[in-house]
Amino acid sequence: MSPALNVIFRLRRQSLILSLLRIVRDPHTAEDLAQEAYIRVCRALEAGGVERVEPFLHQTARNIAFDHQRRCRARRKIEAVSLDDQMVDVIADDTPSVERILQDRQRLKLLRQTVSRLPRRTQIVMHLSRIEGWTNRRIAAHLGVSERTVFNDLKMALAHCVEQMGGFDGD
Repeated sequence: MSPALNVIFRLRRQSLILSLLRIVRDPHTAEDLAQEAYIRVCRALEAGGVERVEPFLHQTARNIAFDHQRRCRARRKIEAVSLDDQMVDVIADDTPSVERILQDRQRLKLLRQTVSRLPRRTQIVMHLSRIEGWTNRRIAAHLGVSERTVFNDLKMALAHCVEQMGGFDGD
């Protein structure tokens, strides 16, 4: 910390806050911004290159205040639409209902059972293709079969799943 900054801040603190108050129009915010300016000037002094501390402190404080005002204006634009309690109640909630969670769990259980009834190689092909995102060529090379075999296995697996899962309605 700079002793010169401490002295200047103590002596000029009130005028600094009044200067900030003219910009932000809130005494608590002006106080906070003055403290922020002090911290930033401390850091700048540690880094070196500041010759005149008092003008630098005032300019830093003004810049911080103007930045604060810009952020507040941007926030007000975003928050311009205020919602009353009745409107909040009718906003759709994207959280799934308990019923939906239970249905999805049942679907997943049925899908696992359906896939488990497929031949082992077909299960592997489906996993590598749909879960791991492998290409048919890569799967074929990995399993030592043709791409056509991979295509047919995948087609069979998907048709089997659609057939078994098609009538599922969660009941």
